[in-house]
Amino acid sequence: MSVFLILLAAGDGKRLKSNTPKPFLIVNNKTLLEHSFNAFRDFNEIKKTIIVYNKKHKKYLDKLNLKRALKIIGGKTRQESTFKALKKIKKMNCTKVLIHDSARPTPSKDLVNKIIYNLKKNHAVVPVIKINDATKRAKENTIFKNITRHSLRFAQTPQGFTFKKIYEKHLKNINTSFDDDSALFTKDEEKVVTITGSKKNLKITDKEDLNIFKSLKRGKTYFGIGFDIHKLVKGRKLYLGGIKIPFALGLQGQSDADPVLHALIDSLLGACKLGDIGKLFSNKNKKYKNIRSTILFKKVIELIESKNFSINNIDINVITQKPEIKKYSKKMIQTISKLCEINPSQINIKGKTAEKLGLIGKGKAIASEVIASVIKYD
Repeated sequence: MSVFLILLAAGDGKRLKSNTPKPFLIVNNKTLLEHSFNAFRDFNEIKKTIIVYNKKHKKYLDKLNLKRALKIIGGKTRQESTFKALKKIKKMNCTKVLIHDSARPTPSKDLVNKIIYNLKKNHAVVPVIKINDATKRAKENTIFKNITRHSLRFAQTPQGFTFKKIYEKHLKNINTSFDDDSALFTKDEEKVVTITGSKKNLKITDKEDLNIFKSLKRGKTYFGIGFDIHKLVKGRKLYLGGIKIPFALGLQGQSDADPVLHALIDSLLGACKLGDIGKLFSNKNKKYKNIRSTILFKKVIELIESKNFSINNIDINVITQKPEIKKYSKKMIQTISKLCEINPSQINIKGKTAEKLGLIGKGKAIASEVIASVIKYD
């Protein structure tokens, strides 16, 4: 079964009354689109993700590192945007498709698994939740009719379909407009299987919804400390914070001996309770000889993200008599922010001397100490 995911992110979100388009509103250092995208990243069944966006919002999308996603410009309506995505993947060996609103950033793994499972024997699968409140029909702030709620349901996304069927339905209804894709089936009185959705699968429509989502994403914060020191020697290049520093001496070590990135790795691993740099990258392993620390760091970022940790902030001390760190700190921050995929404002770097005391004070070594905080989301 080859499952494709269509993420709809072409809406303006006018009801939020925000200057930033809704898919690109930031909660806990990530946009709503990124939260939605990340919710599906651990499913081996999903072979490709298609993000449908508004061409007016390209500048926002270009800032995001959404790996392996195919990005296409949407249409004037939700239905038109979905059909454009379906046409794009028509010849890509897609057998099943999940269609999801990026305004729902919290679909659970259990919910997605149930949809994929039920698609094995059904053409259309939709998560729904029961309506527990008394239901009324009103006009101009006046109730004029009671509605029996027992058979009523709120429909959610992602909605799952066999590709051939949903493509045929969209092709047949090009000049019509429906609220969701399952409506194309019910219009023709075709079977749509429902599964139990979740109230936590929140759709963000207004500011109250956004505030509820923020409260749901208040994860636990953890702190870690890292320290590293290397001896200055001749015949080696000097790397600090992921950048090459012009200097007469370099640092001795198995890798490129970047003490800033090494201390940062240890602080992040410590905060996430995942051991230390020596456990992950043994200095007895020859494949790490002279390797750039940026490569090791990327592997650590992938590891902590796979455990649902997100970097909150980083505070770095670089302890050296020479060279002076101040002139390189901005470039270090830019490099580390790209490696971490976080905002530069979340990183602070300070240069410290050892007041000519010890190996560092005599210009024979450089050290770094780092405190990092991470947030763990359930």
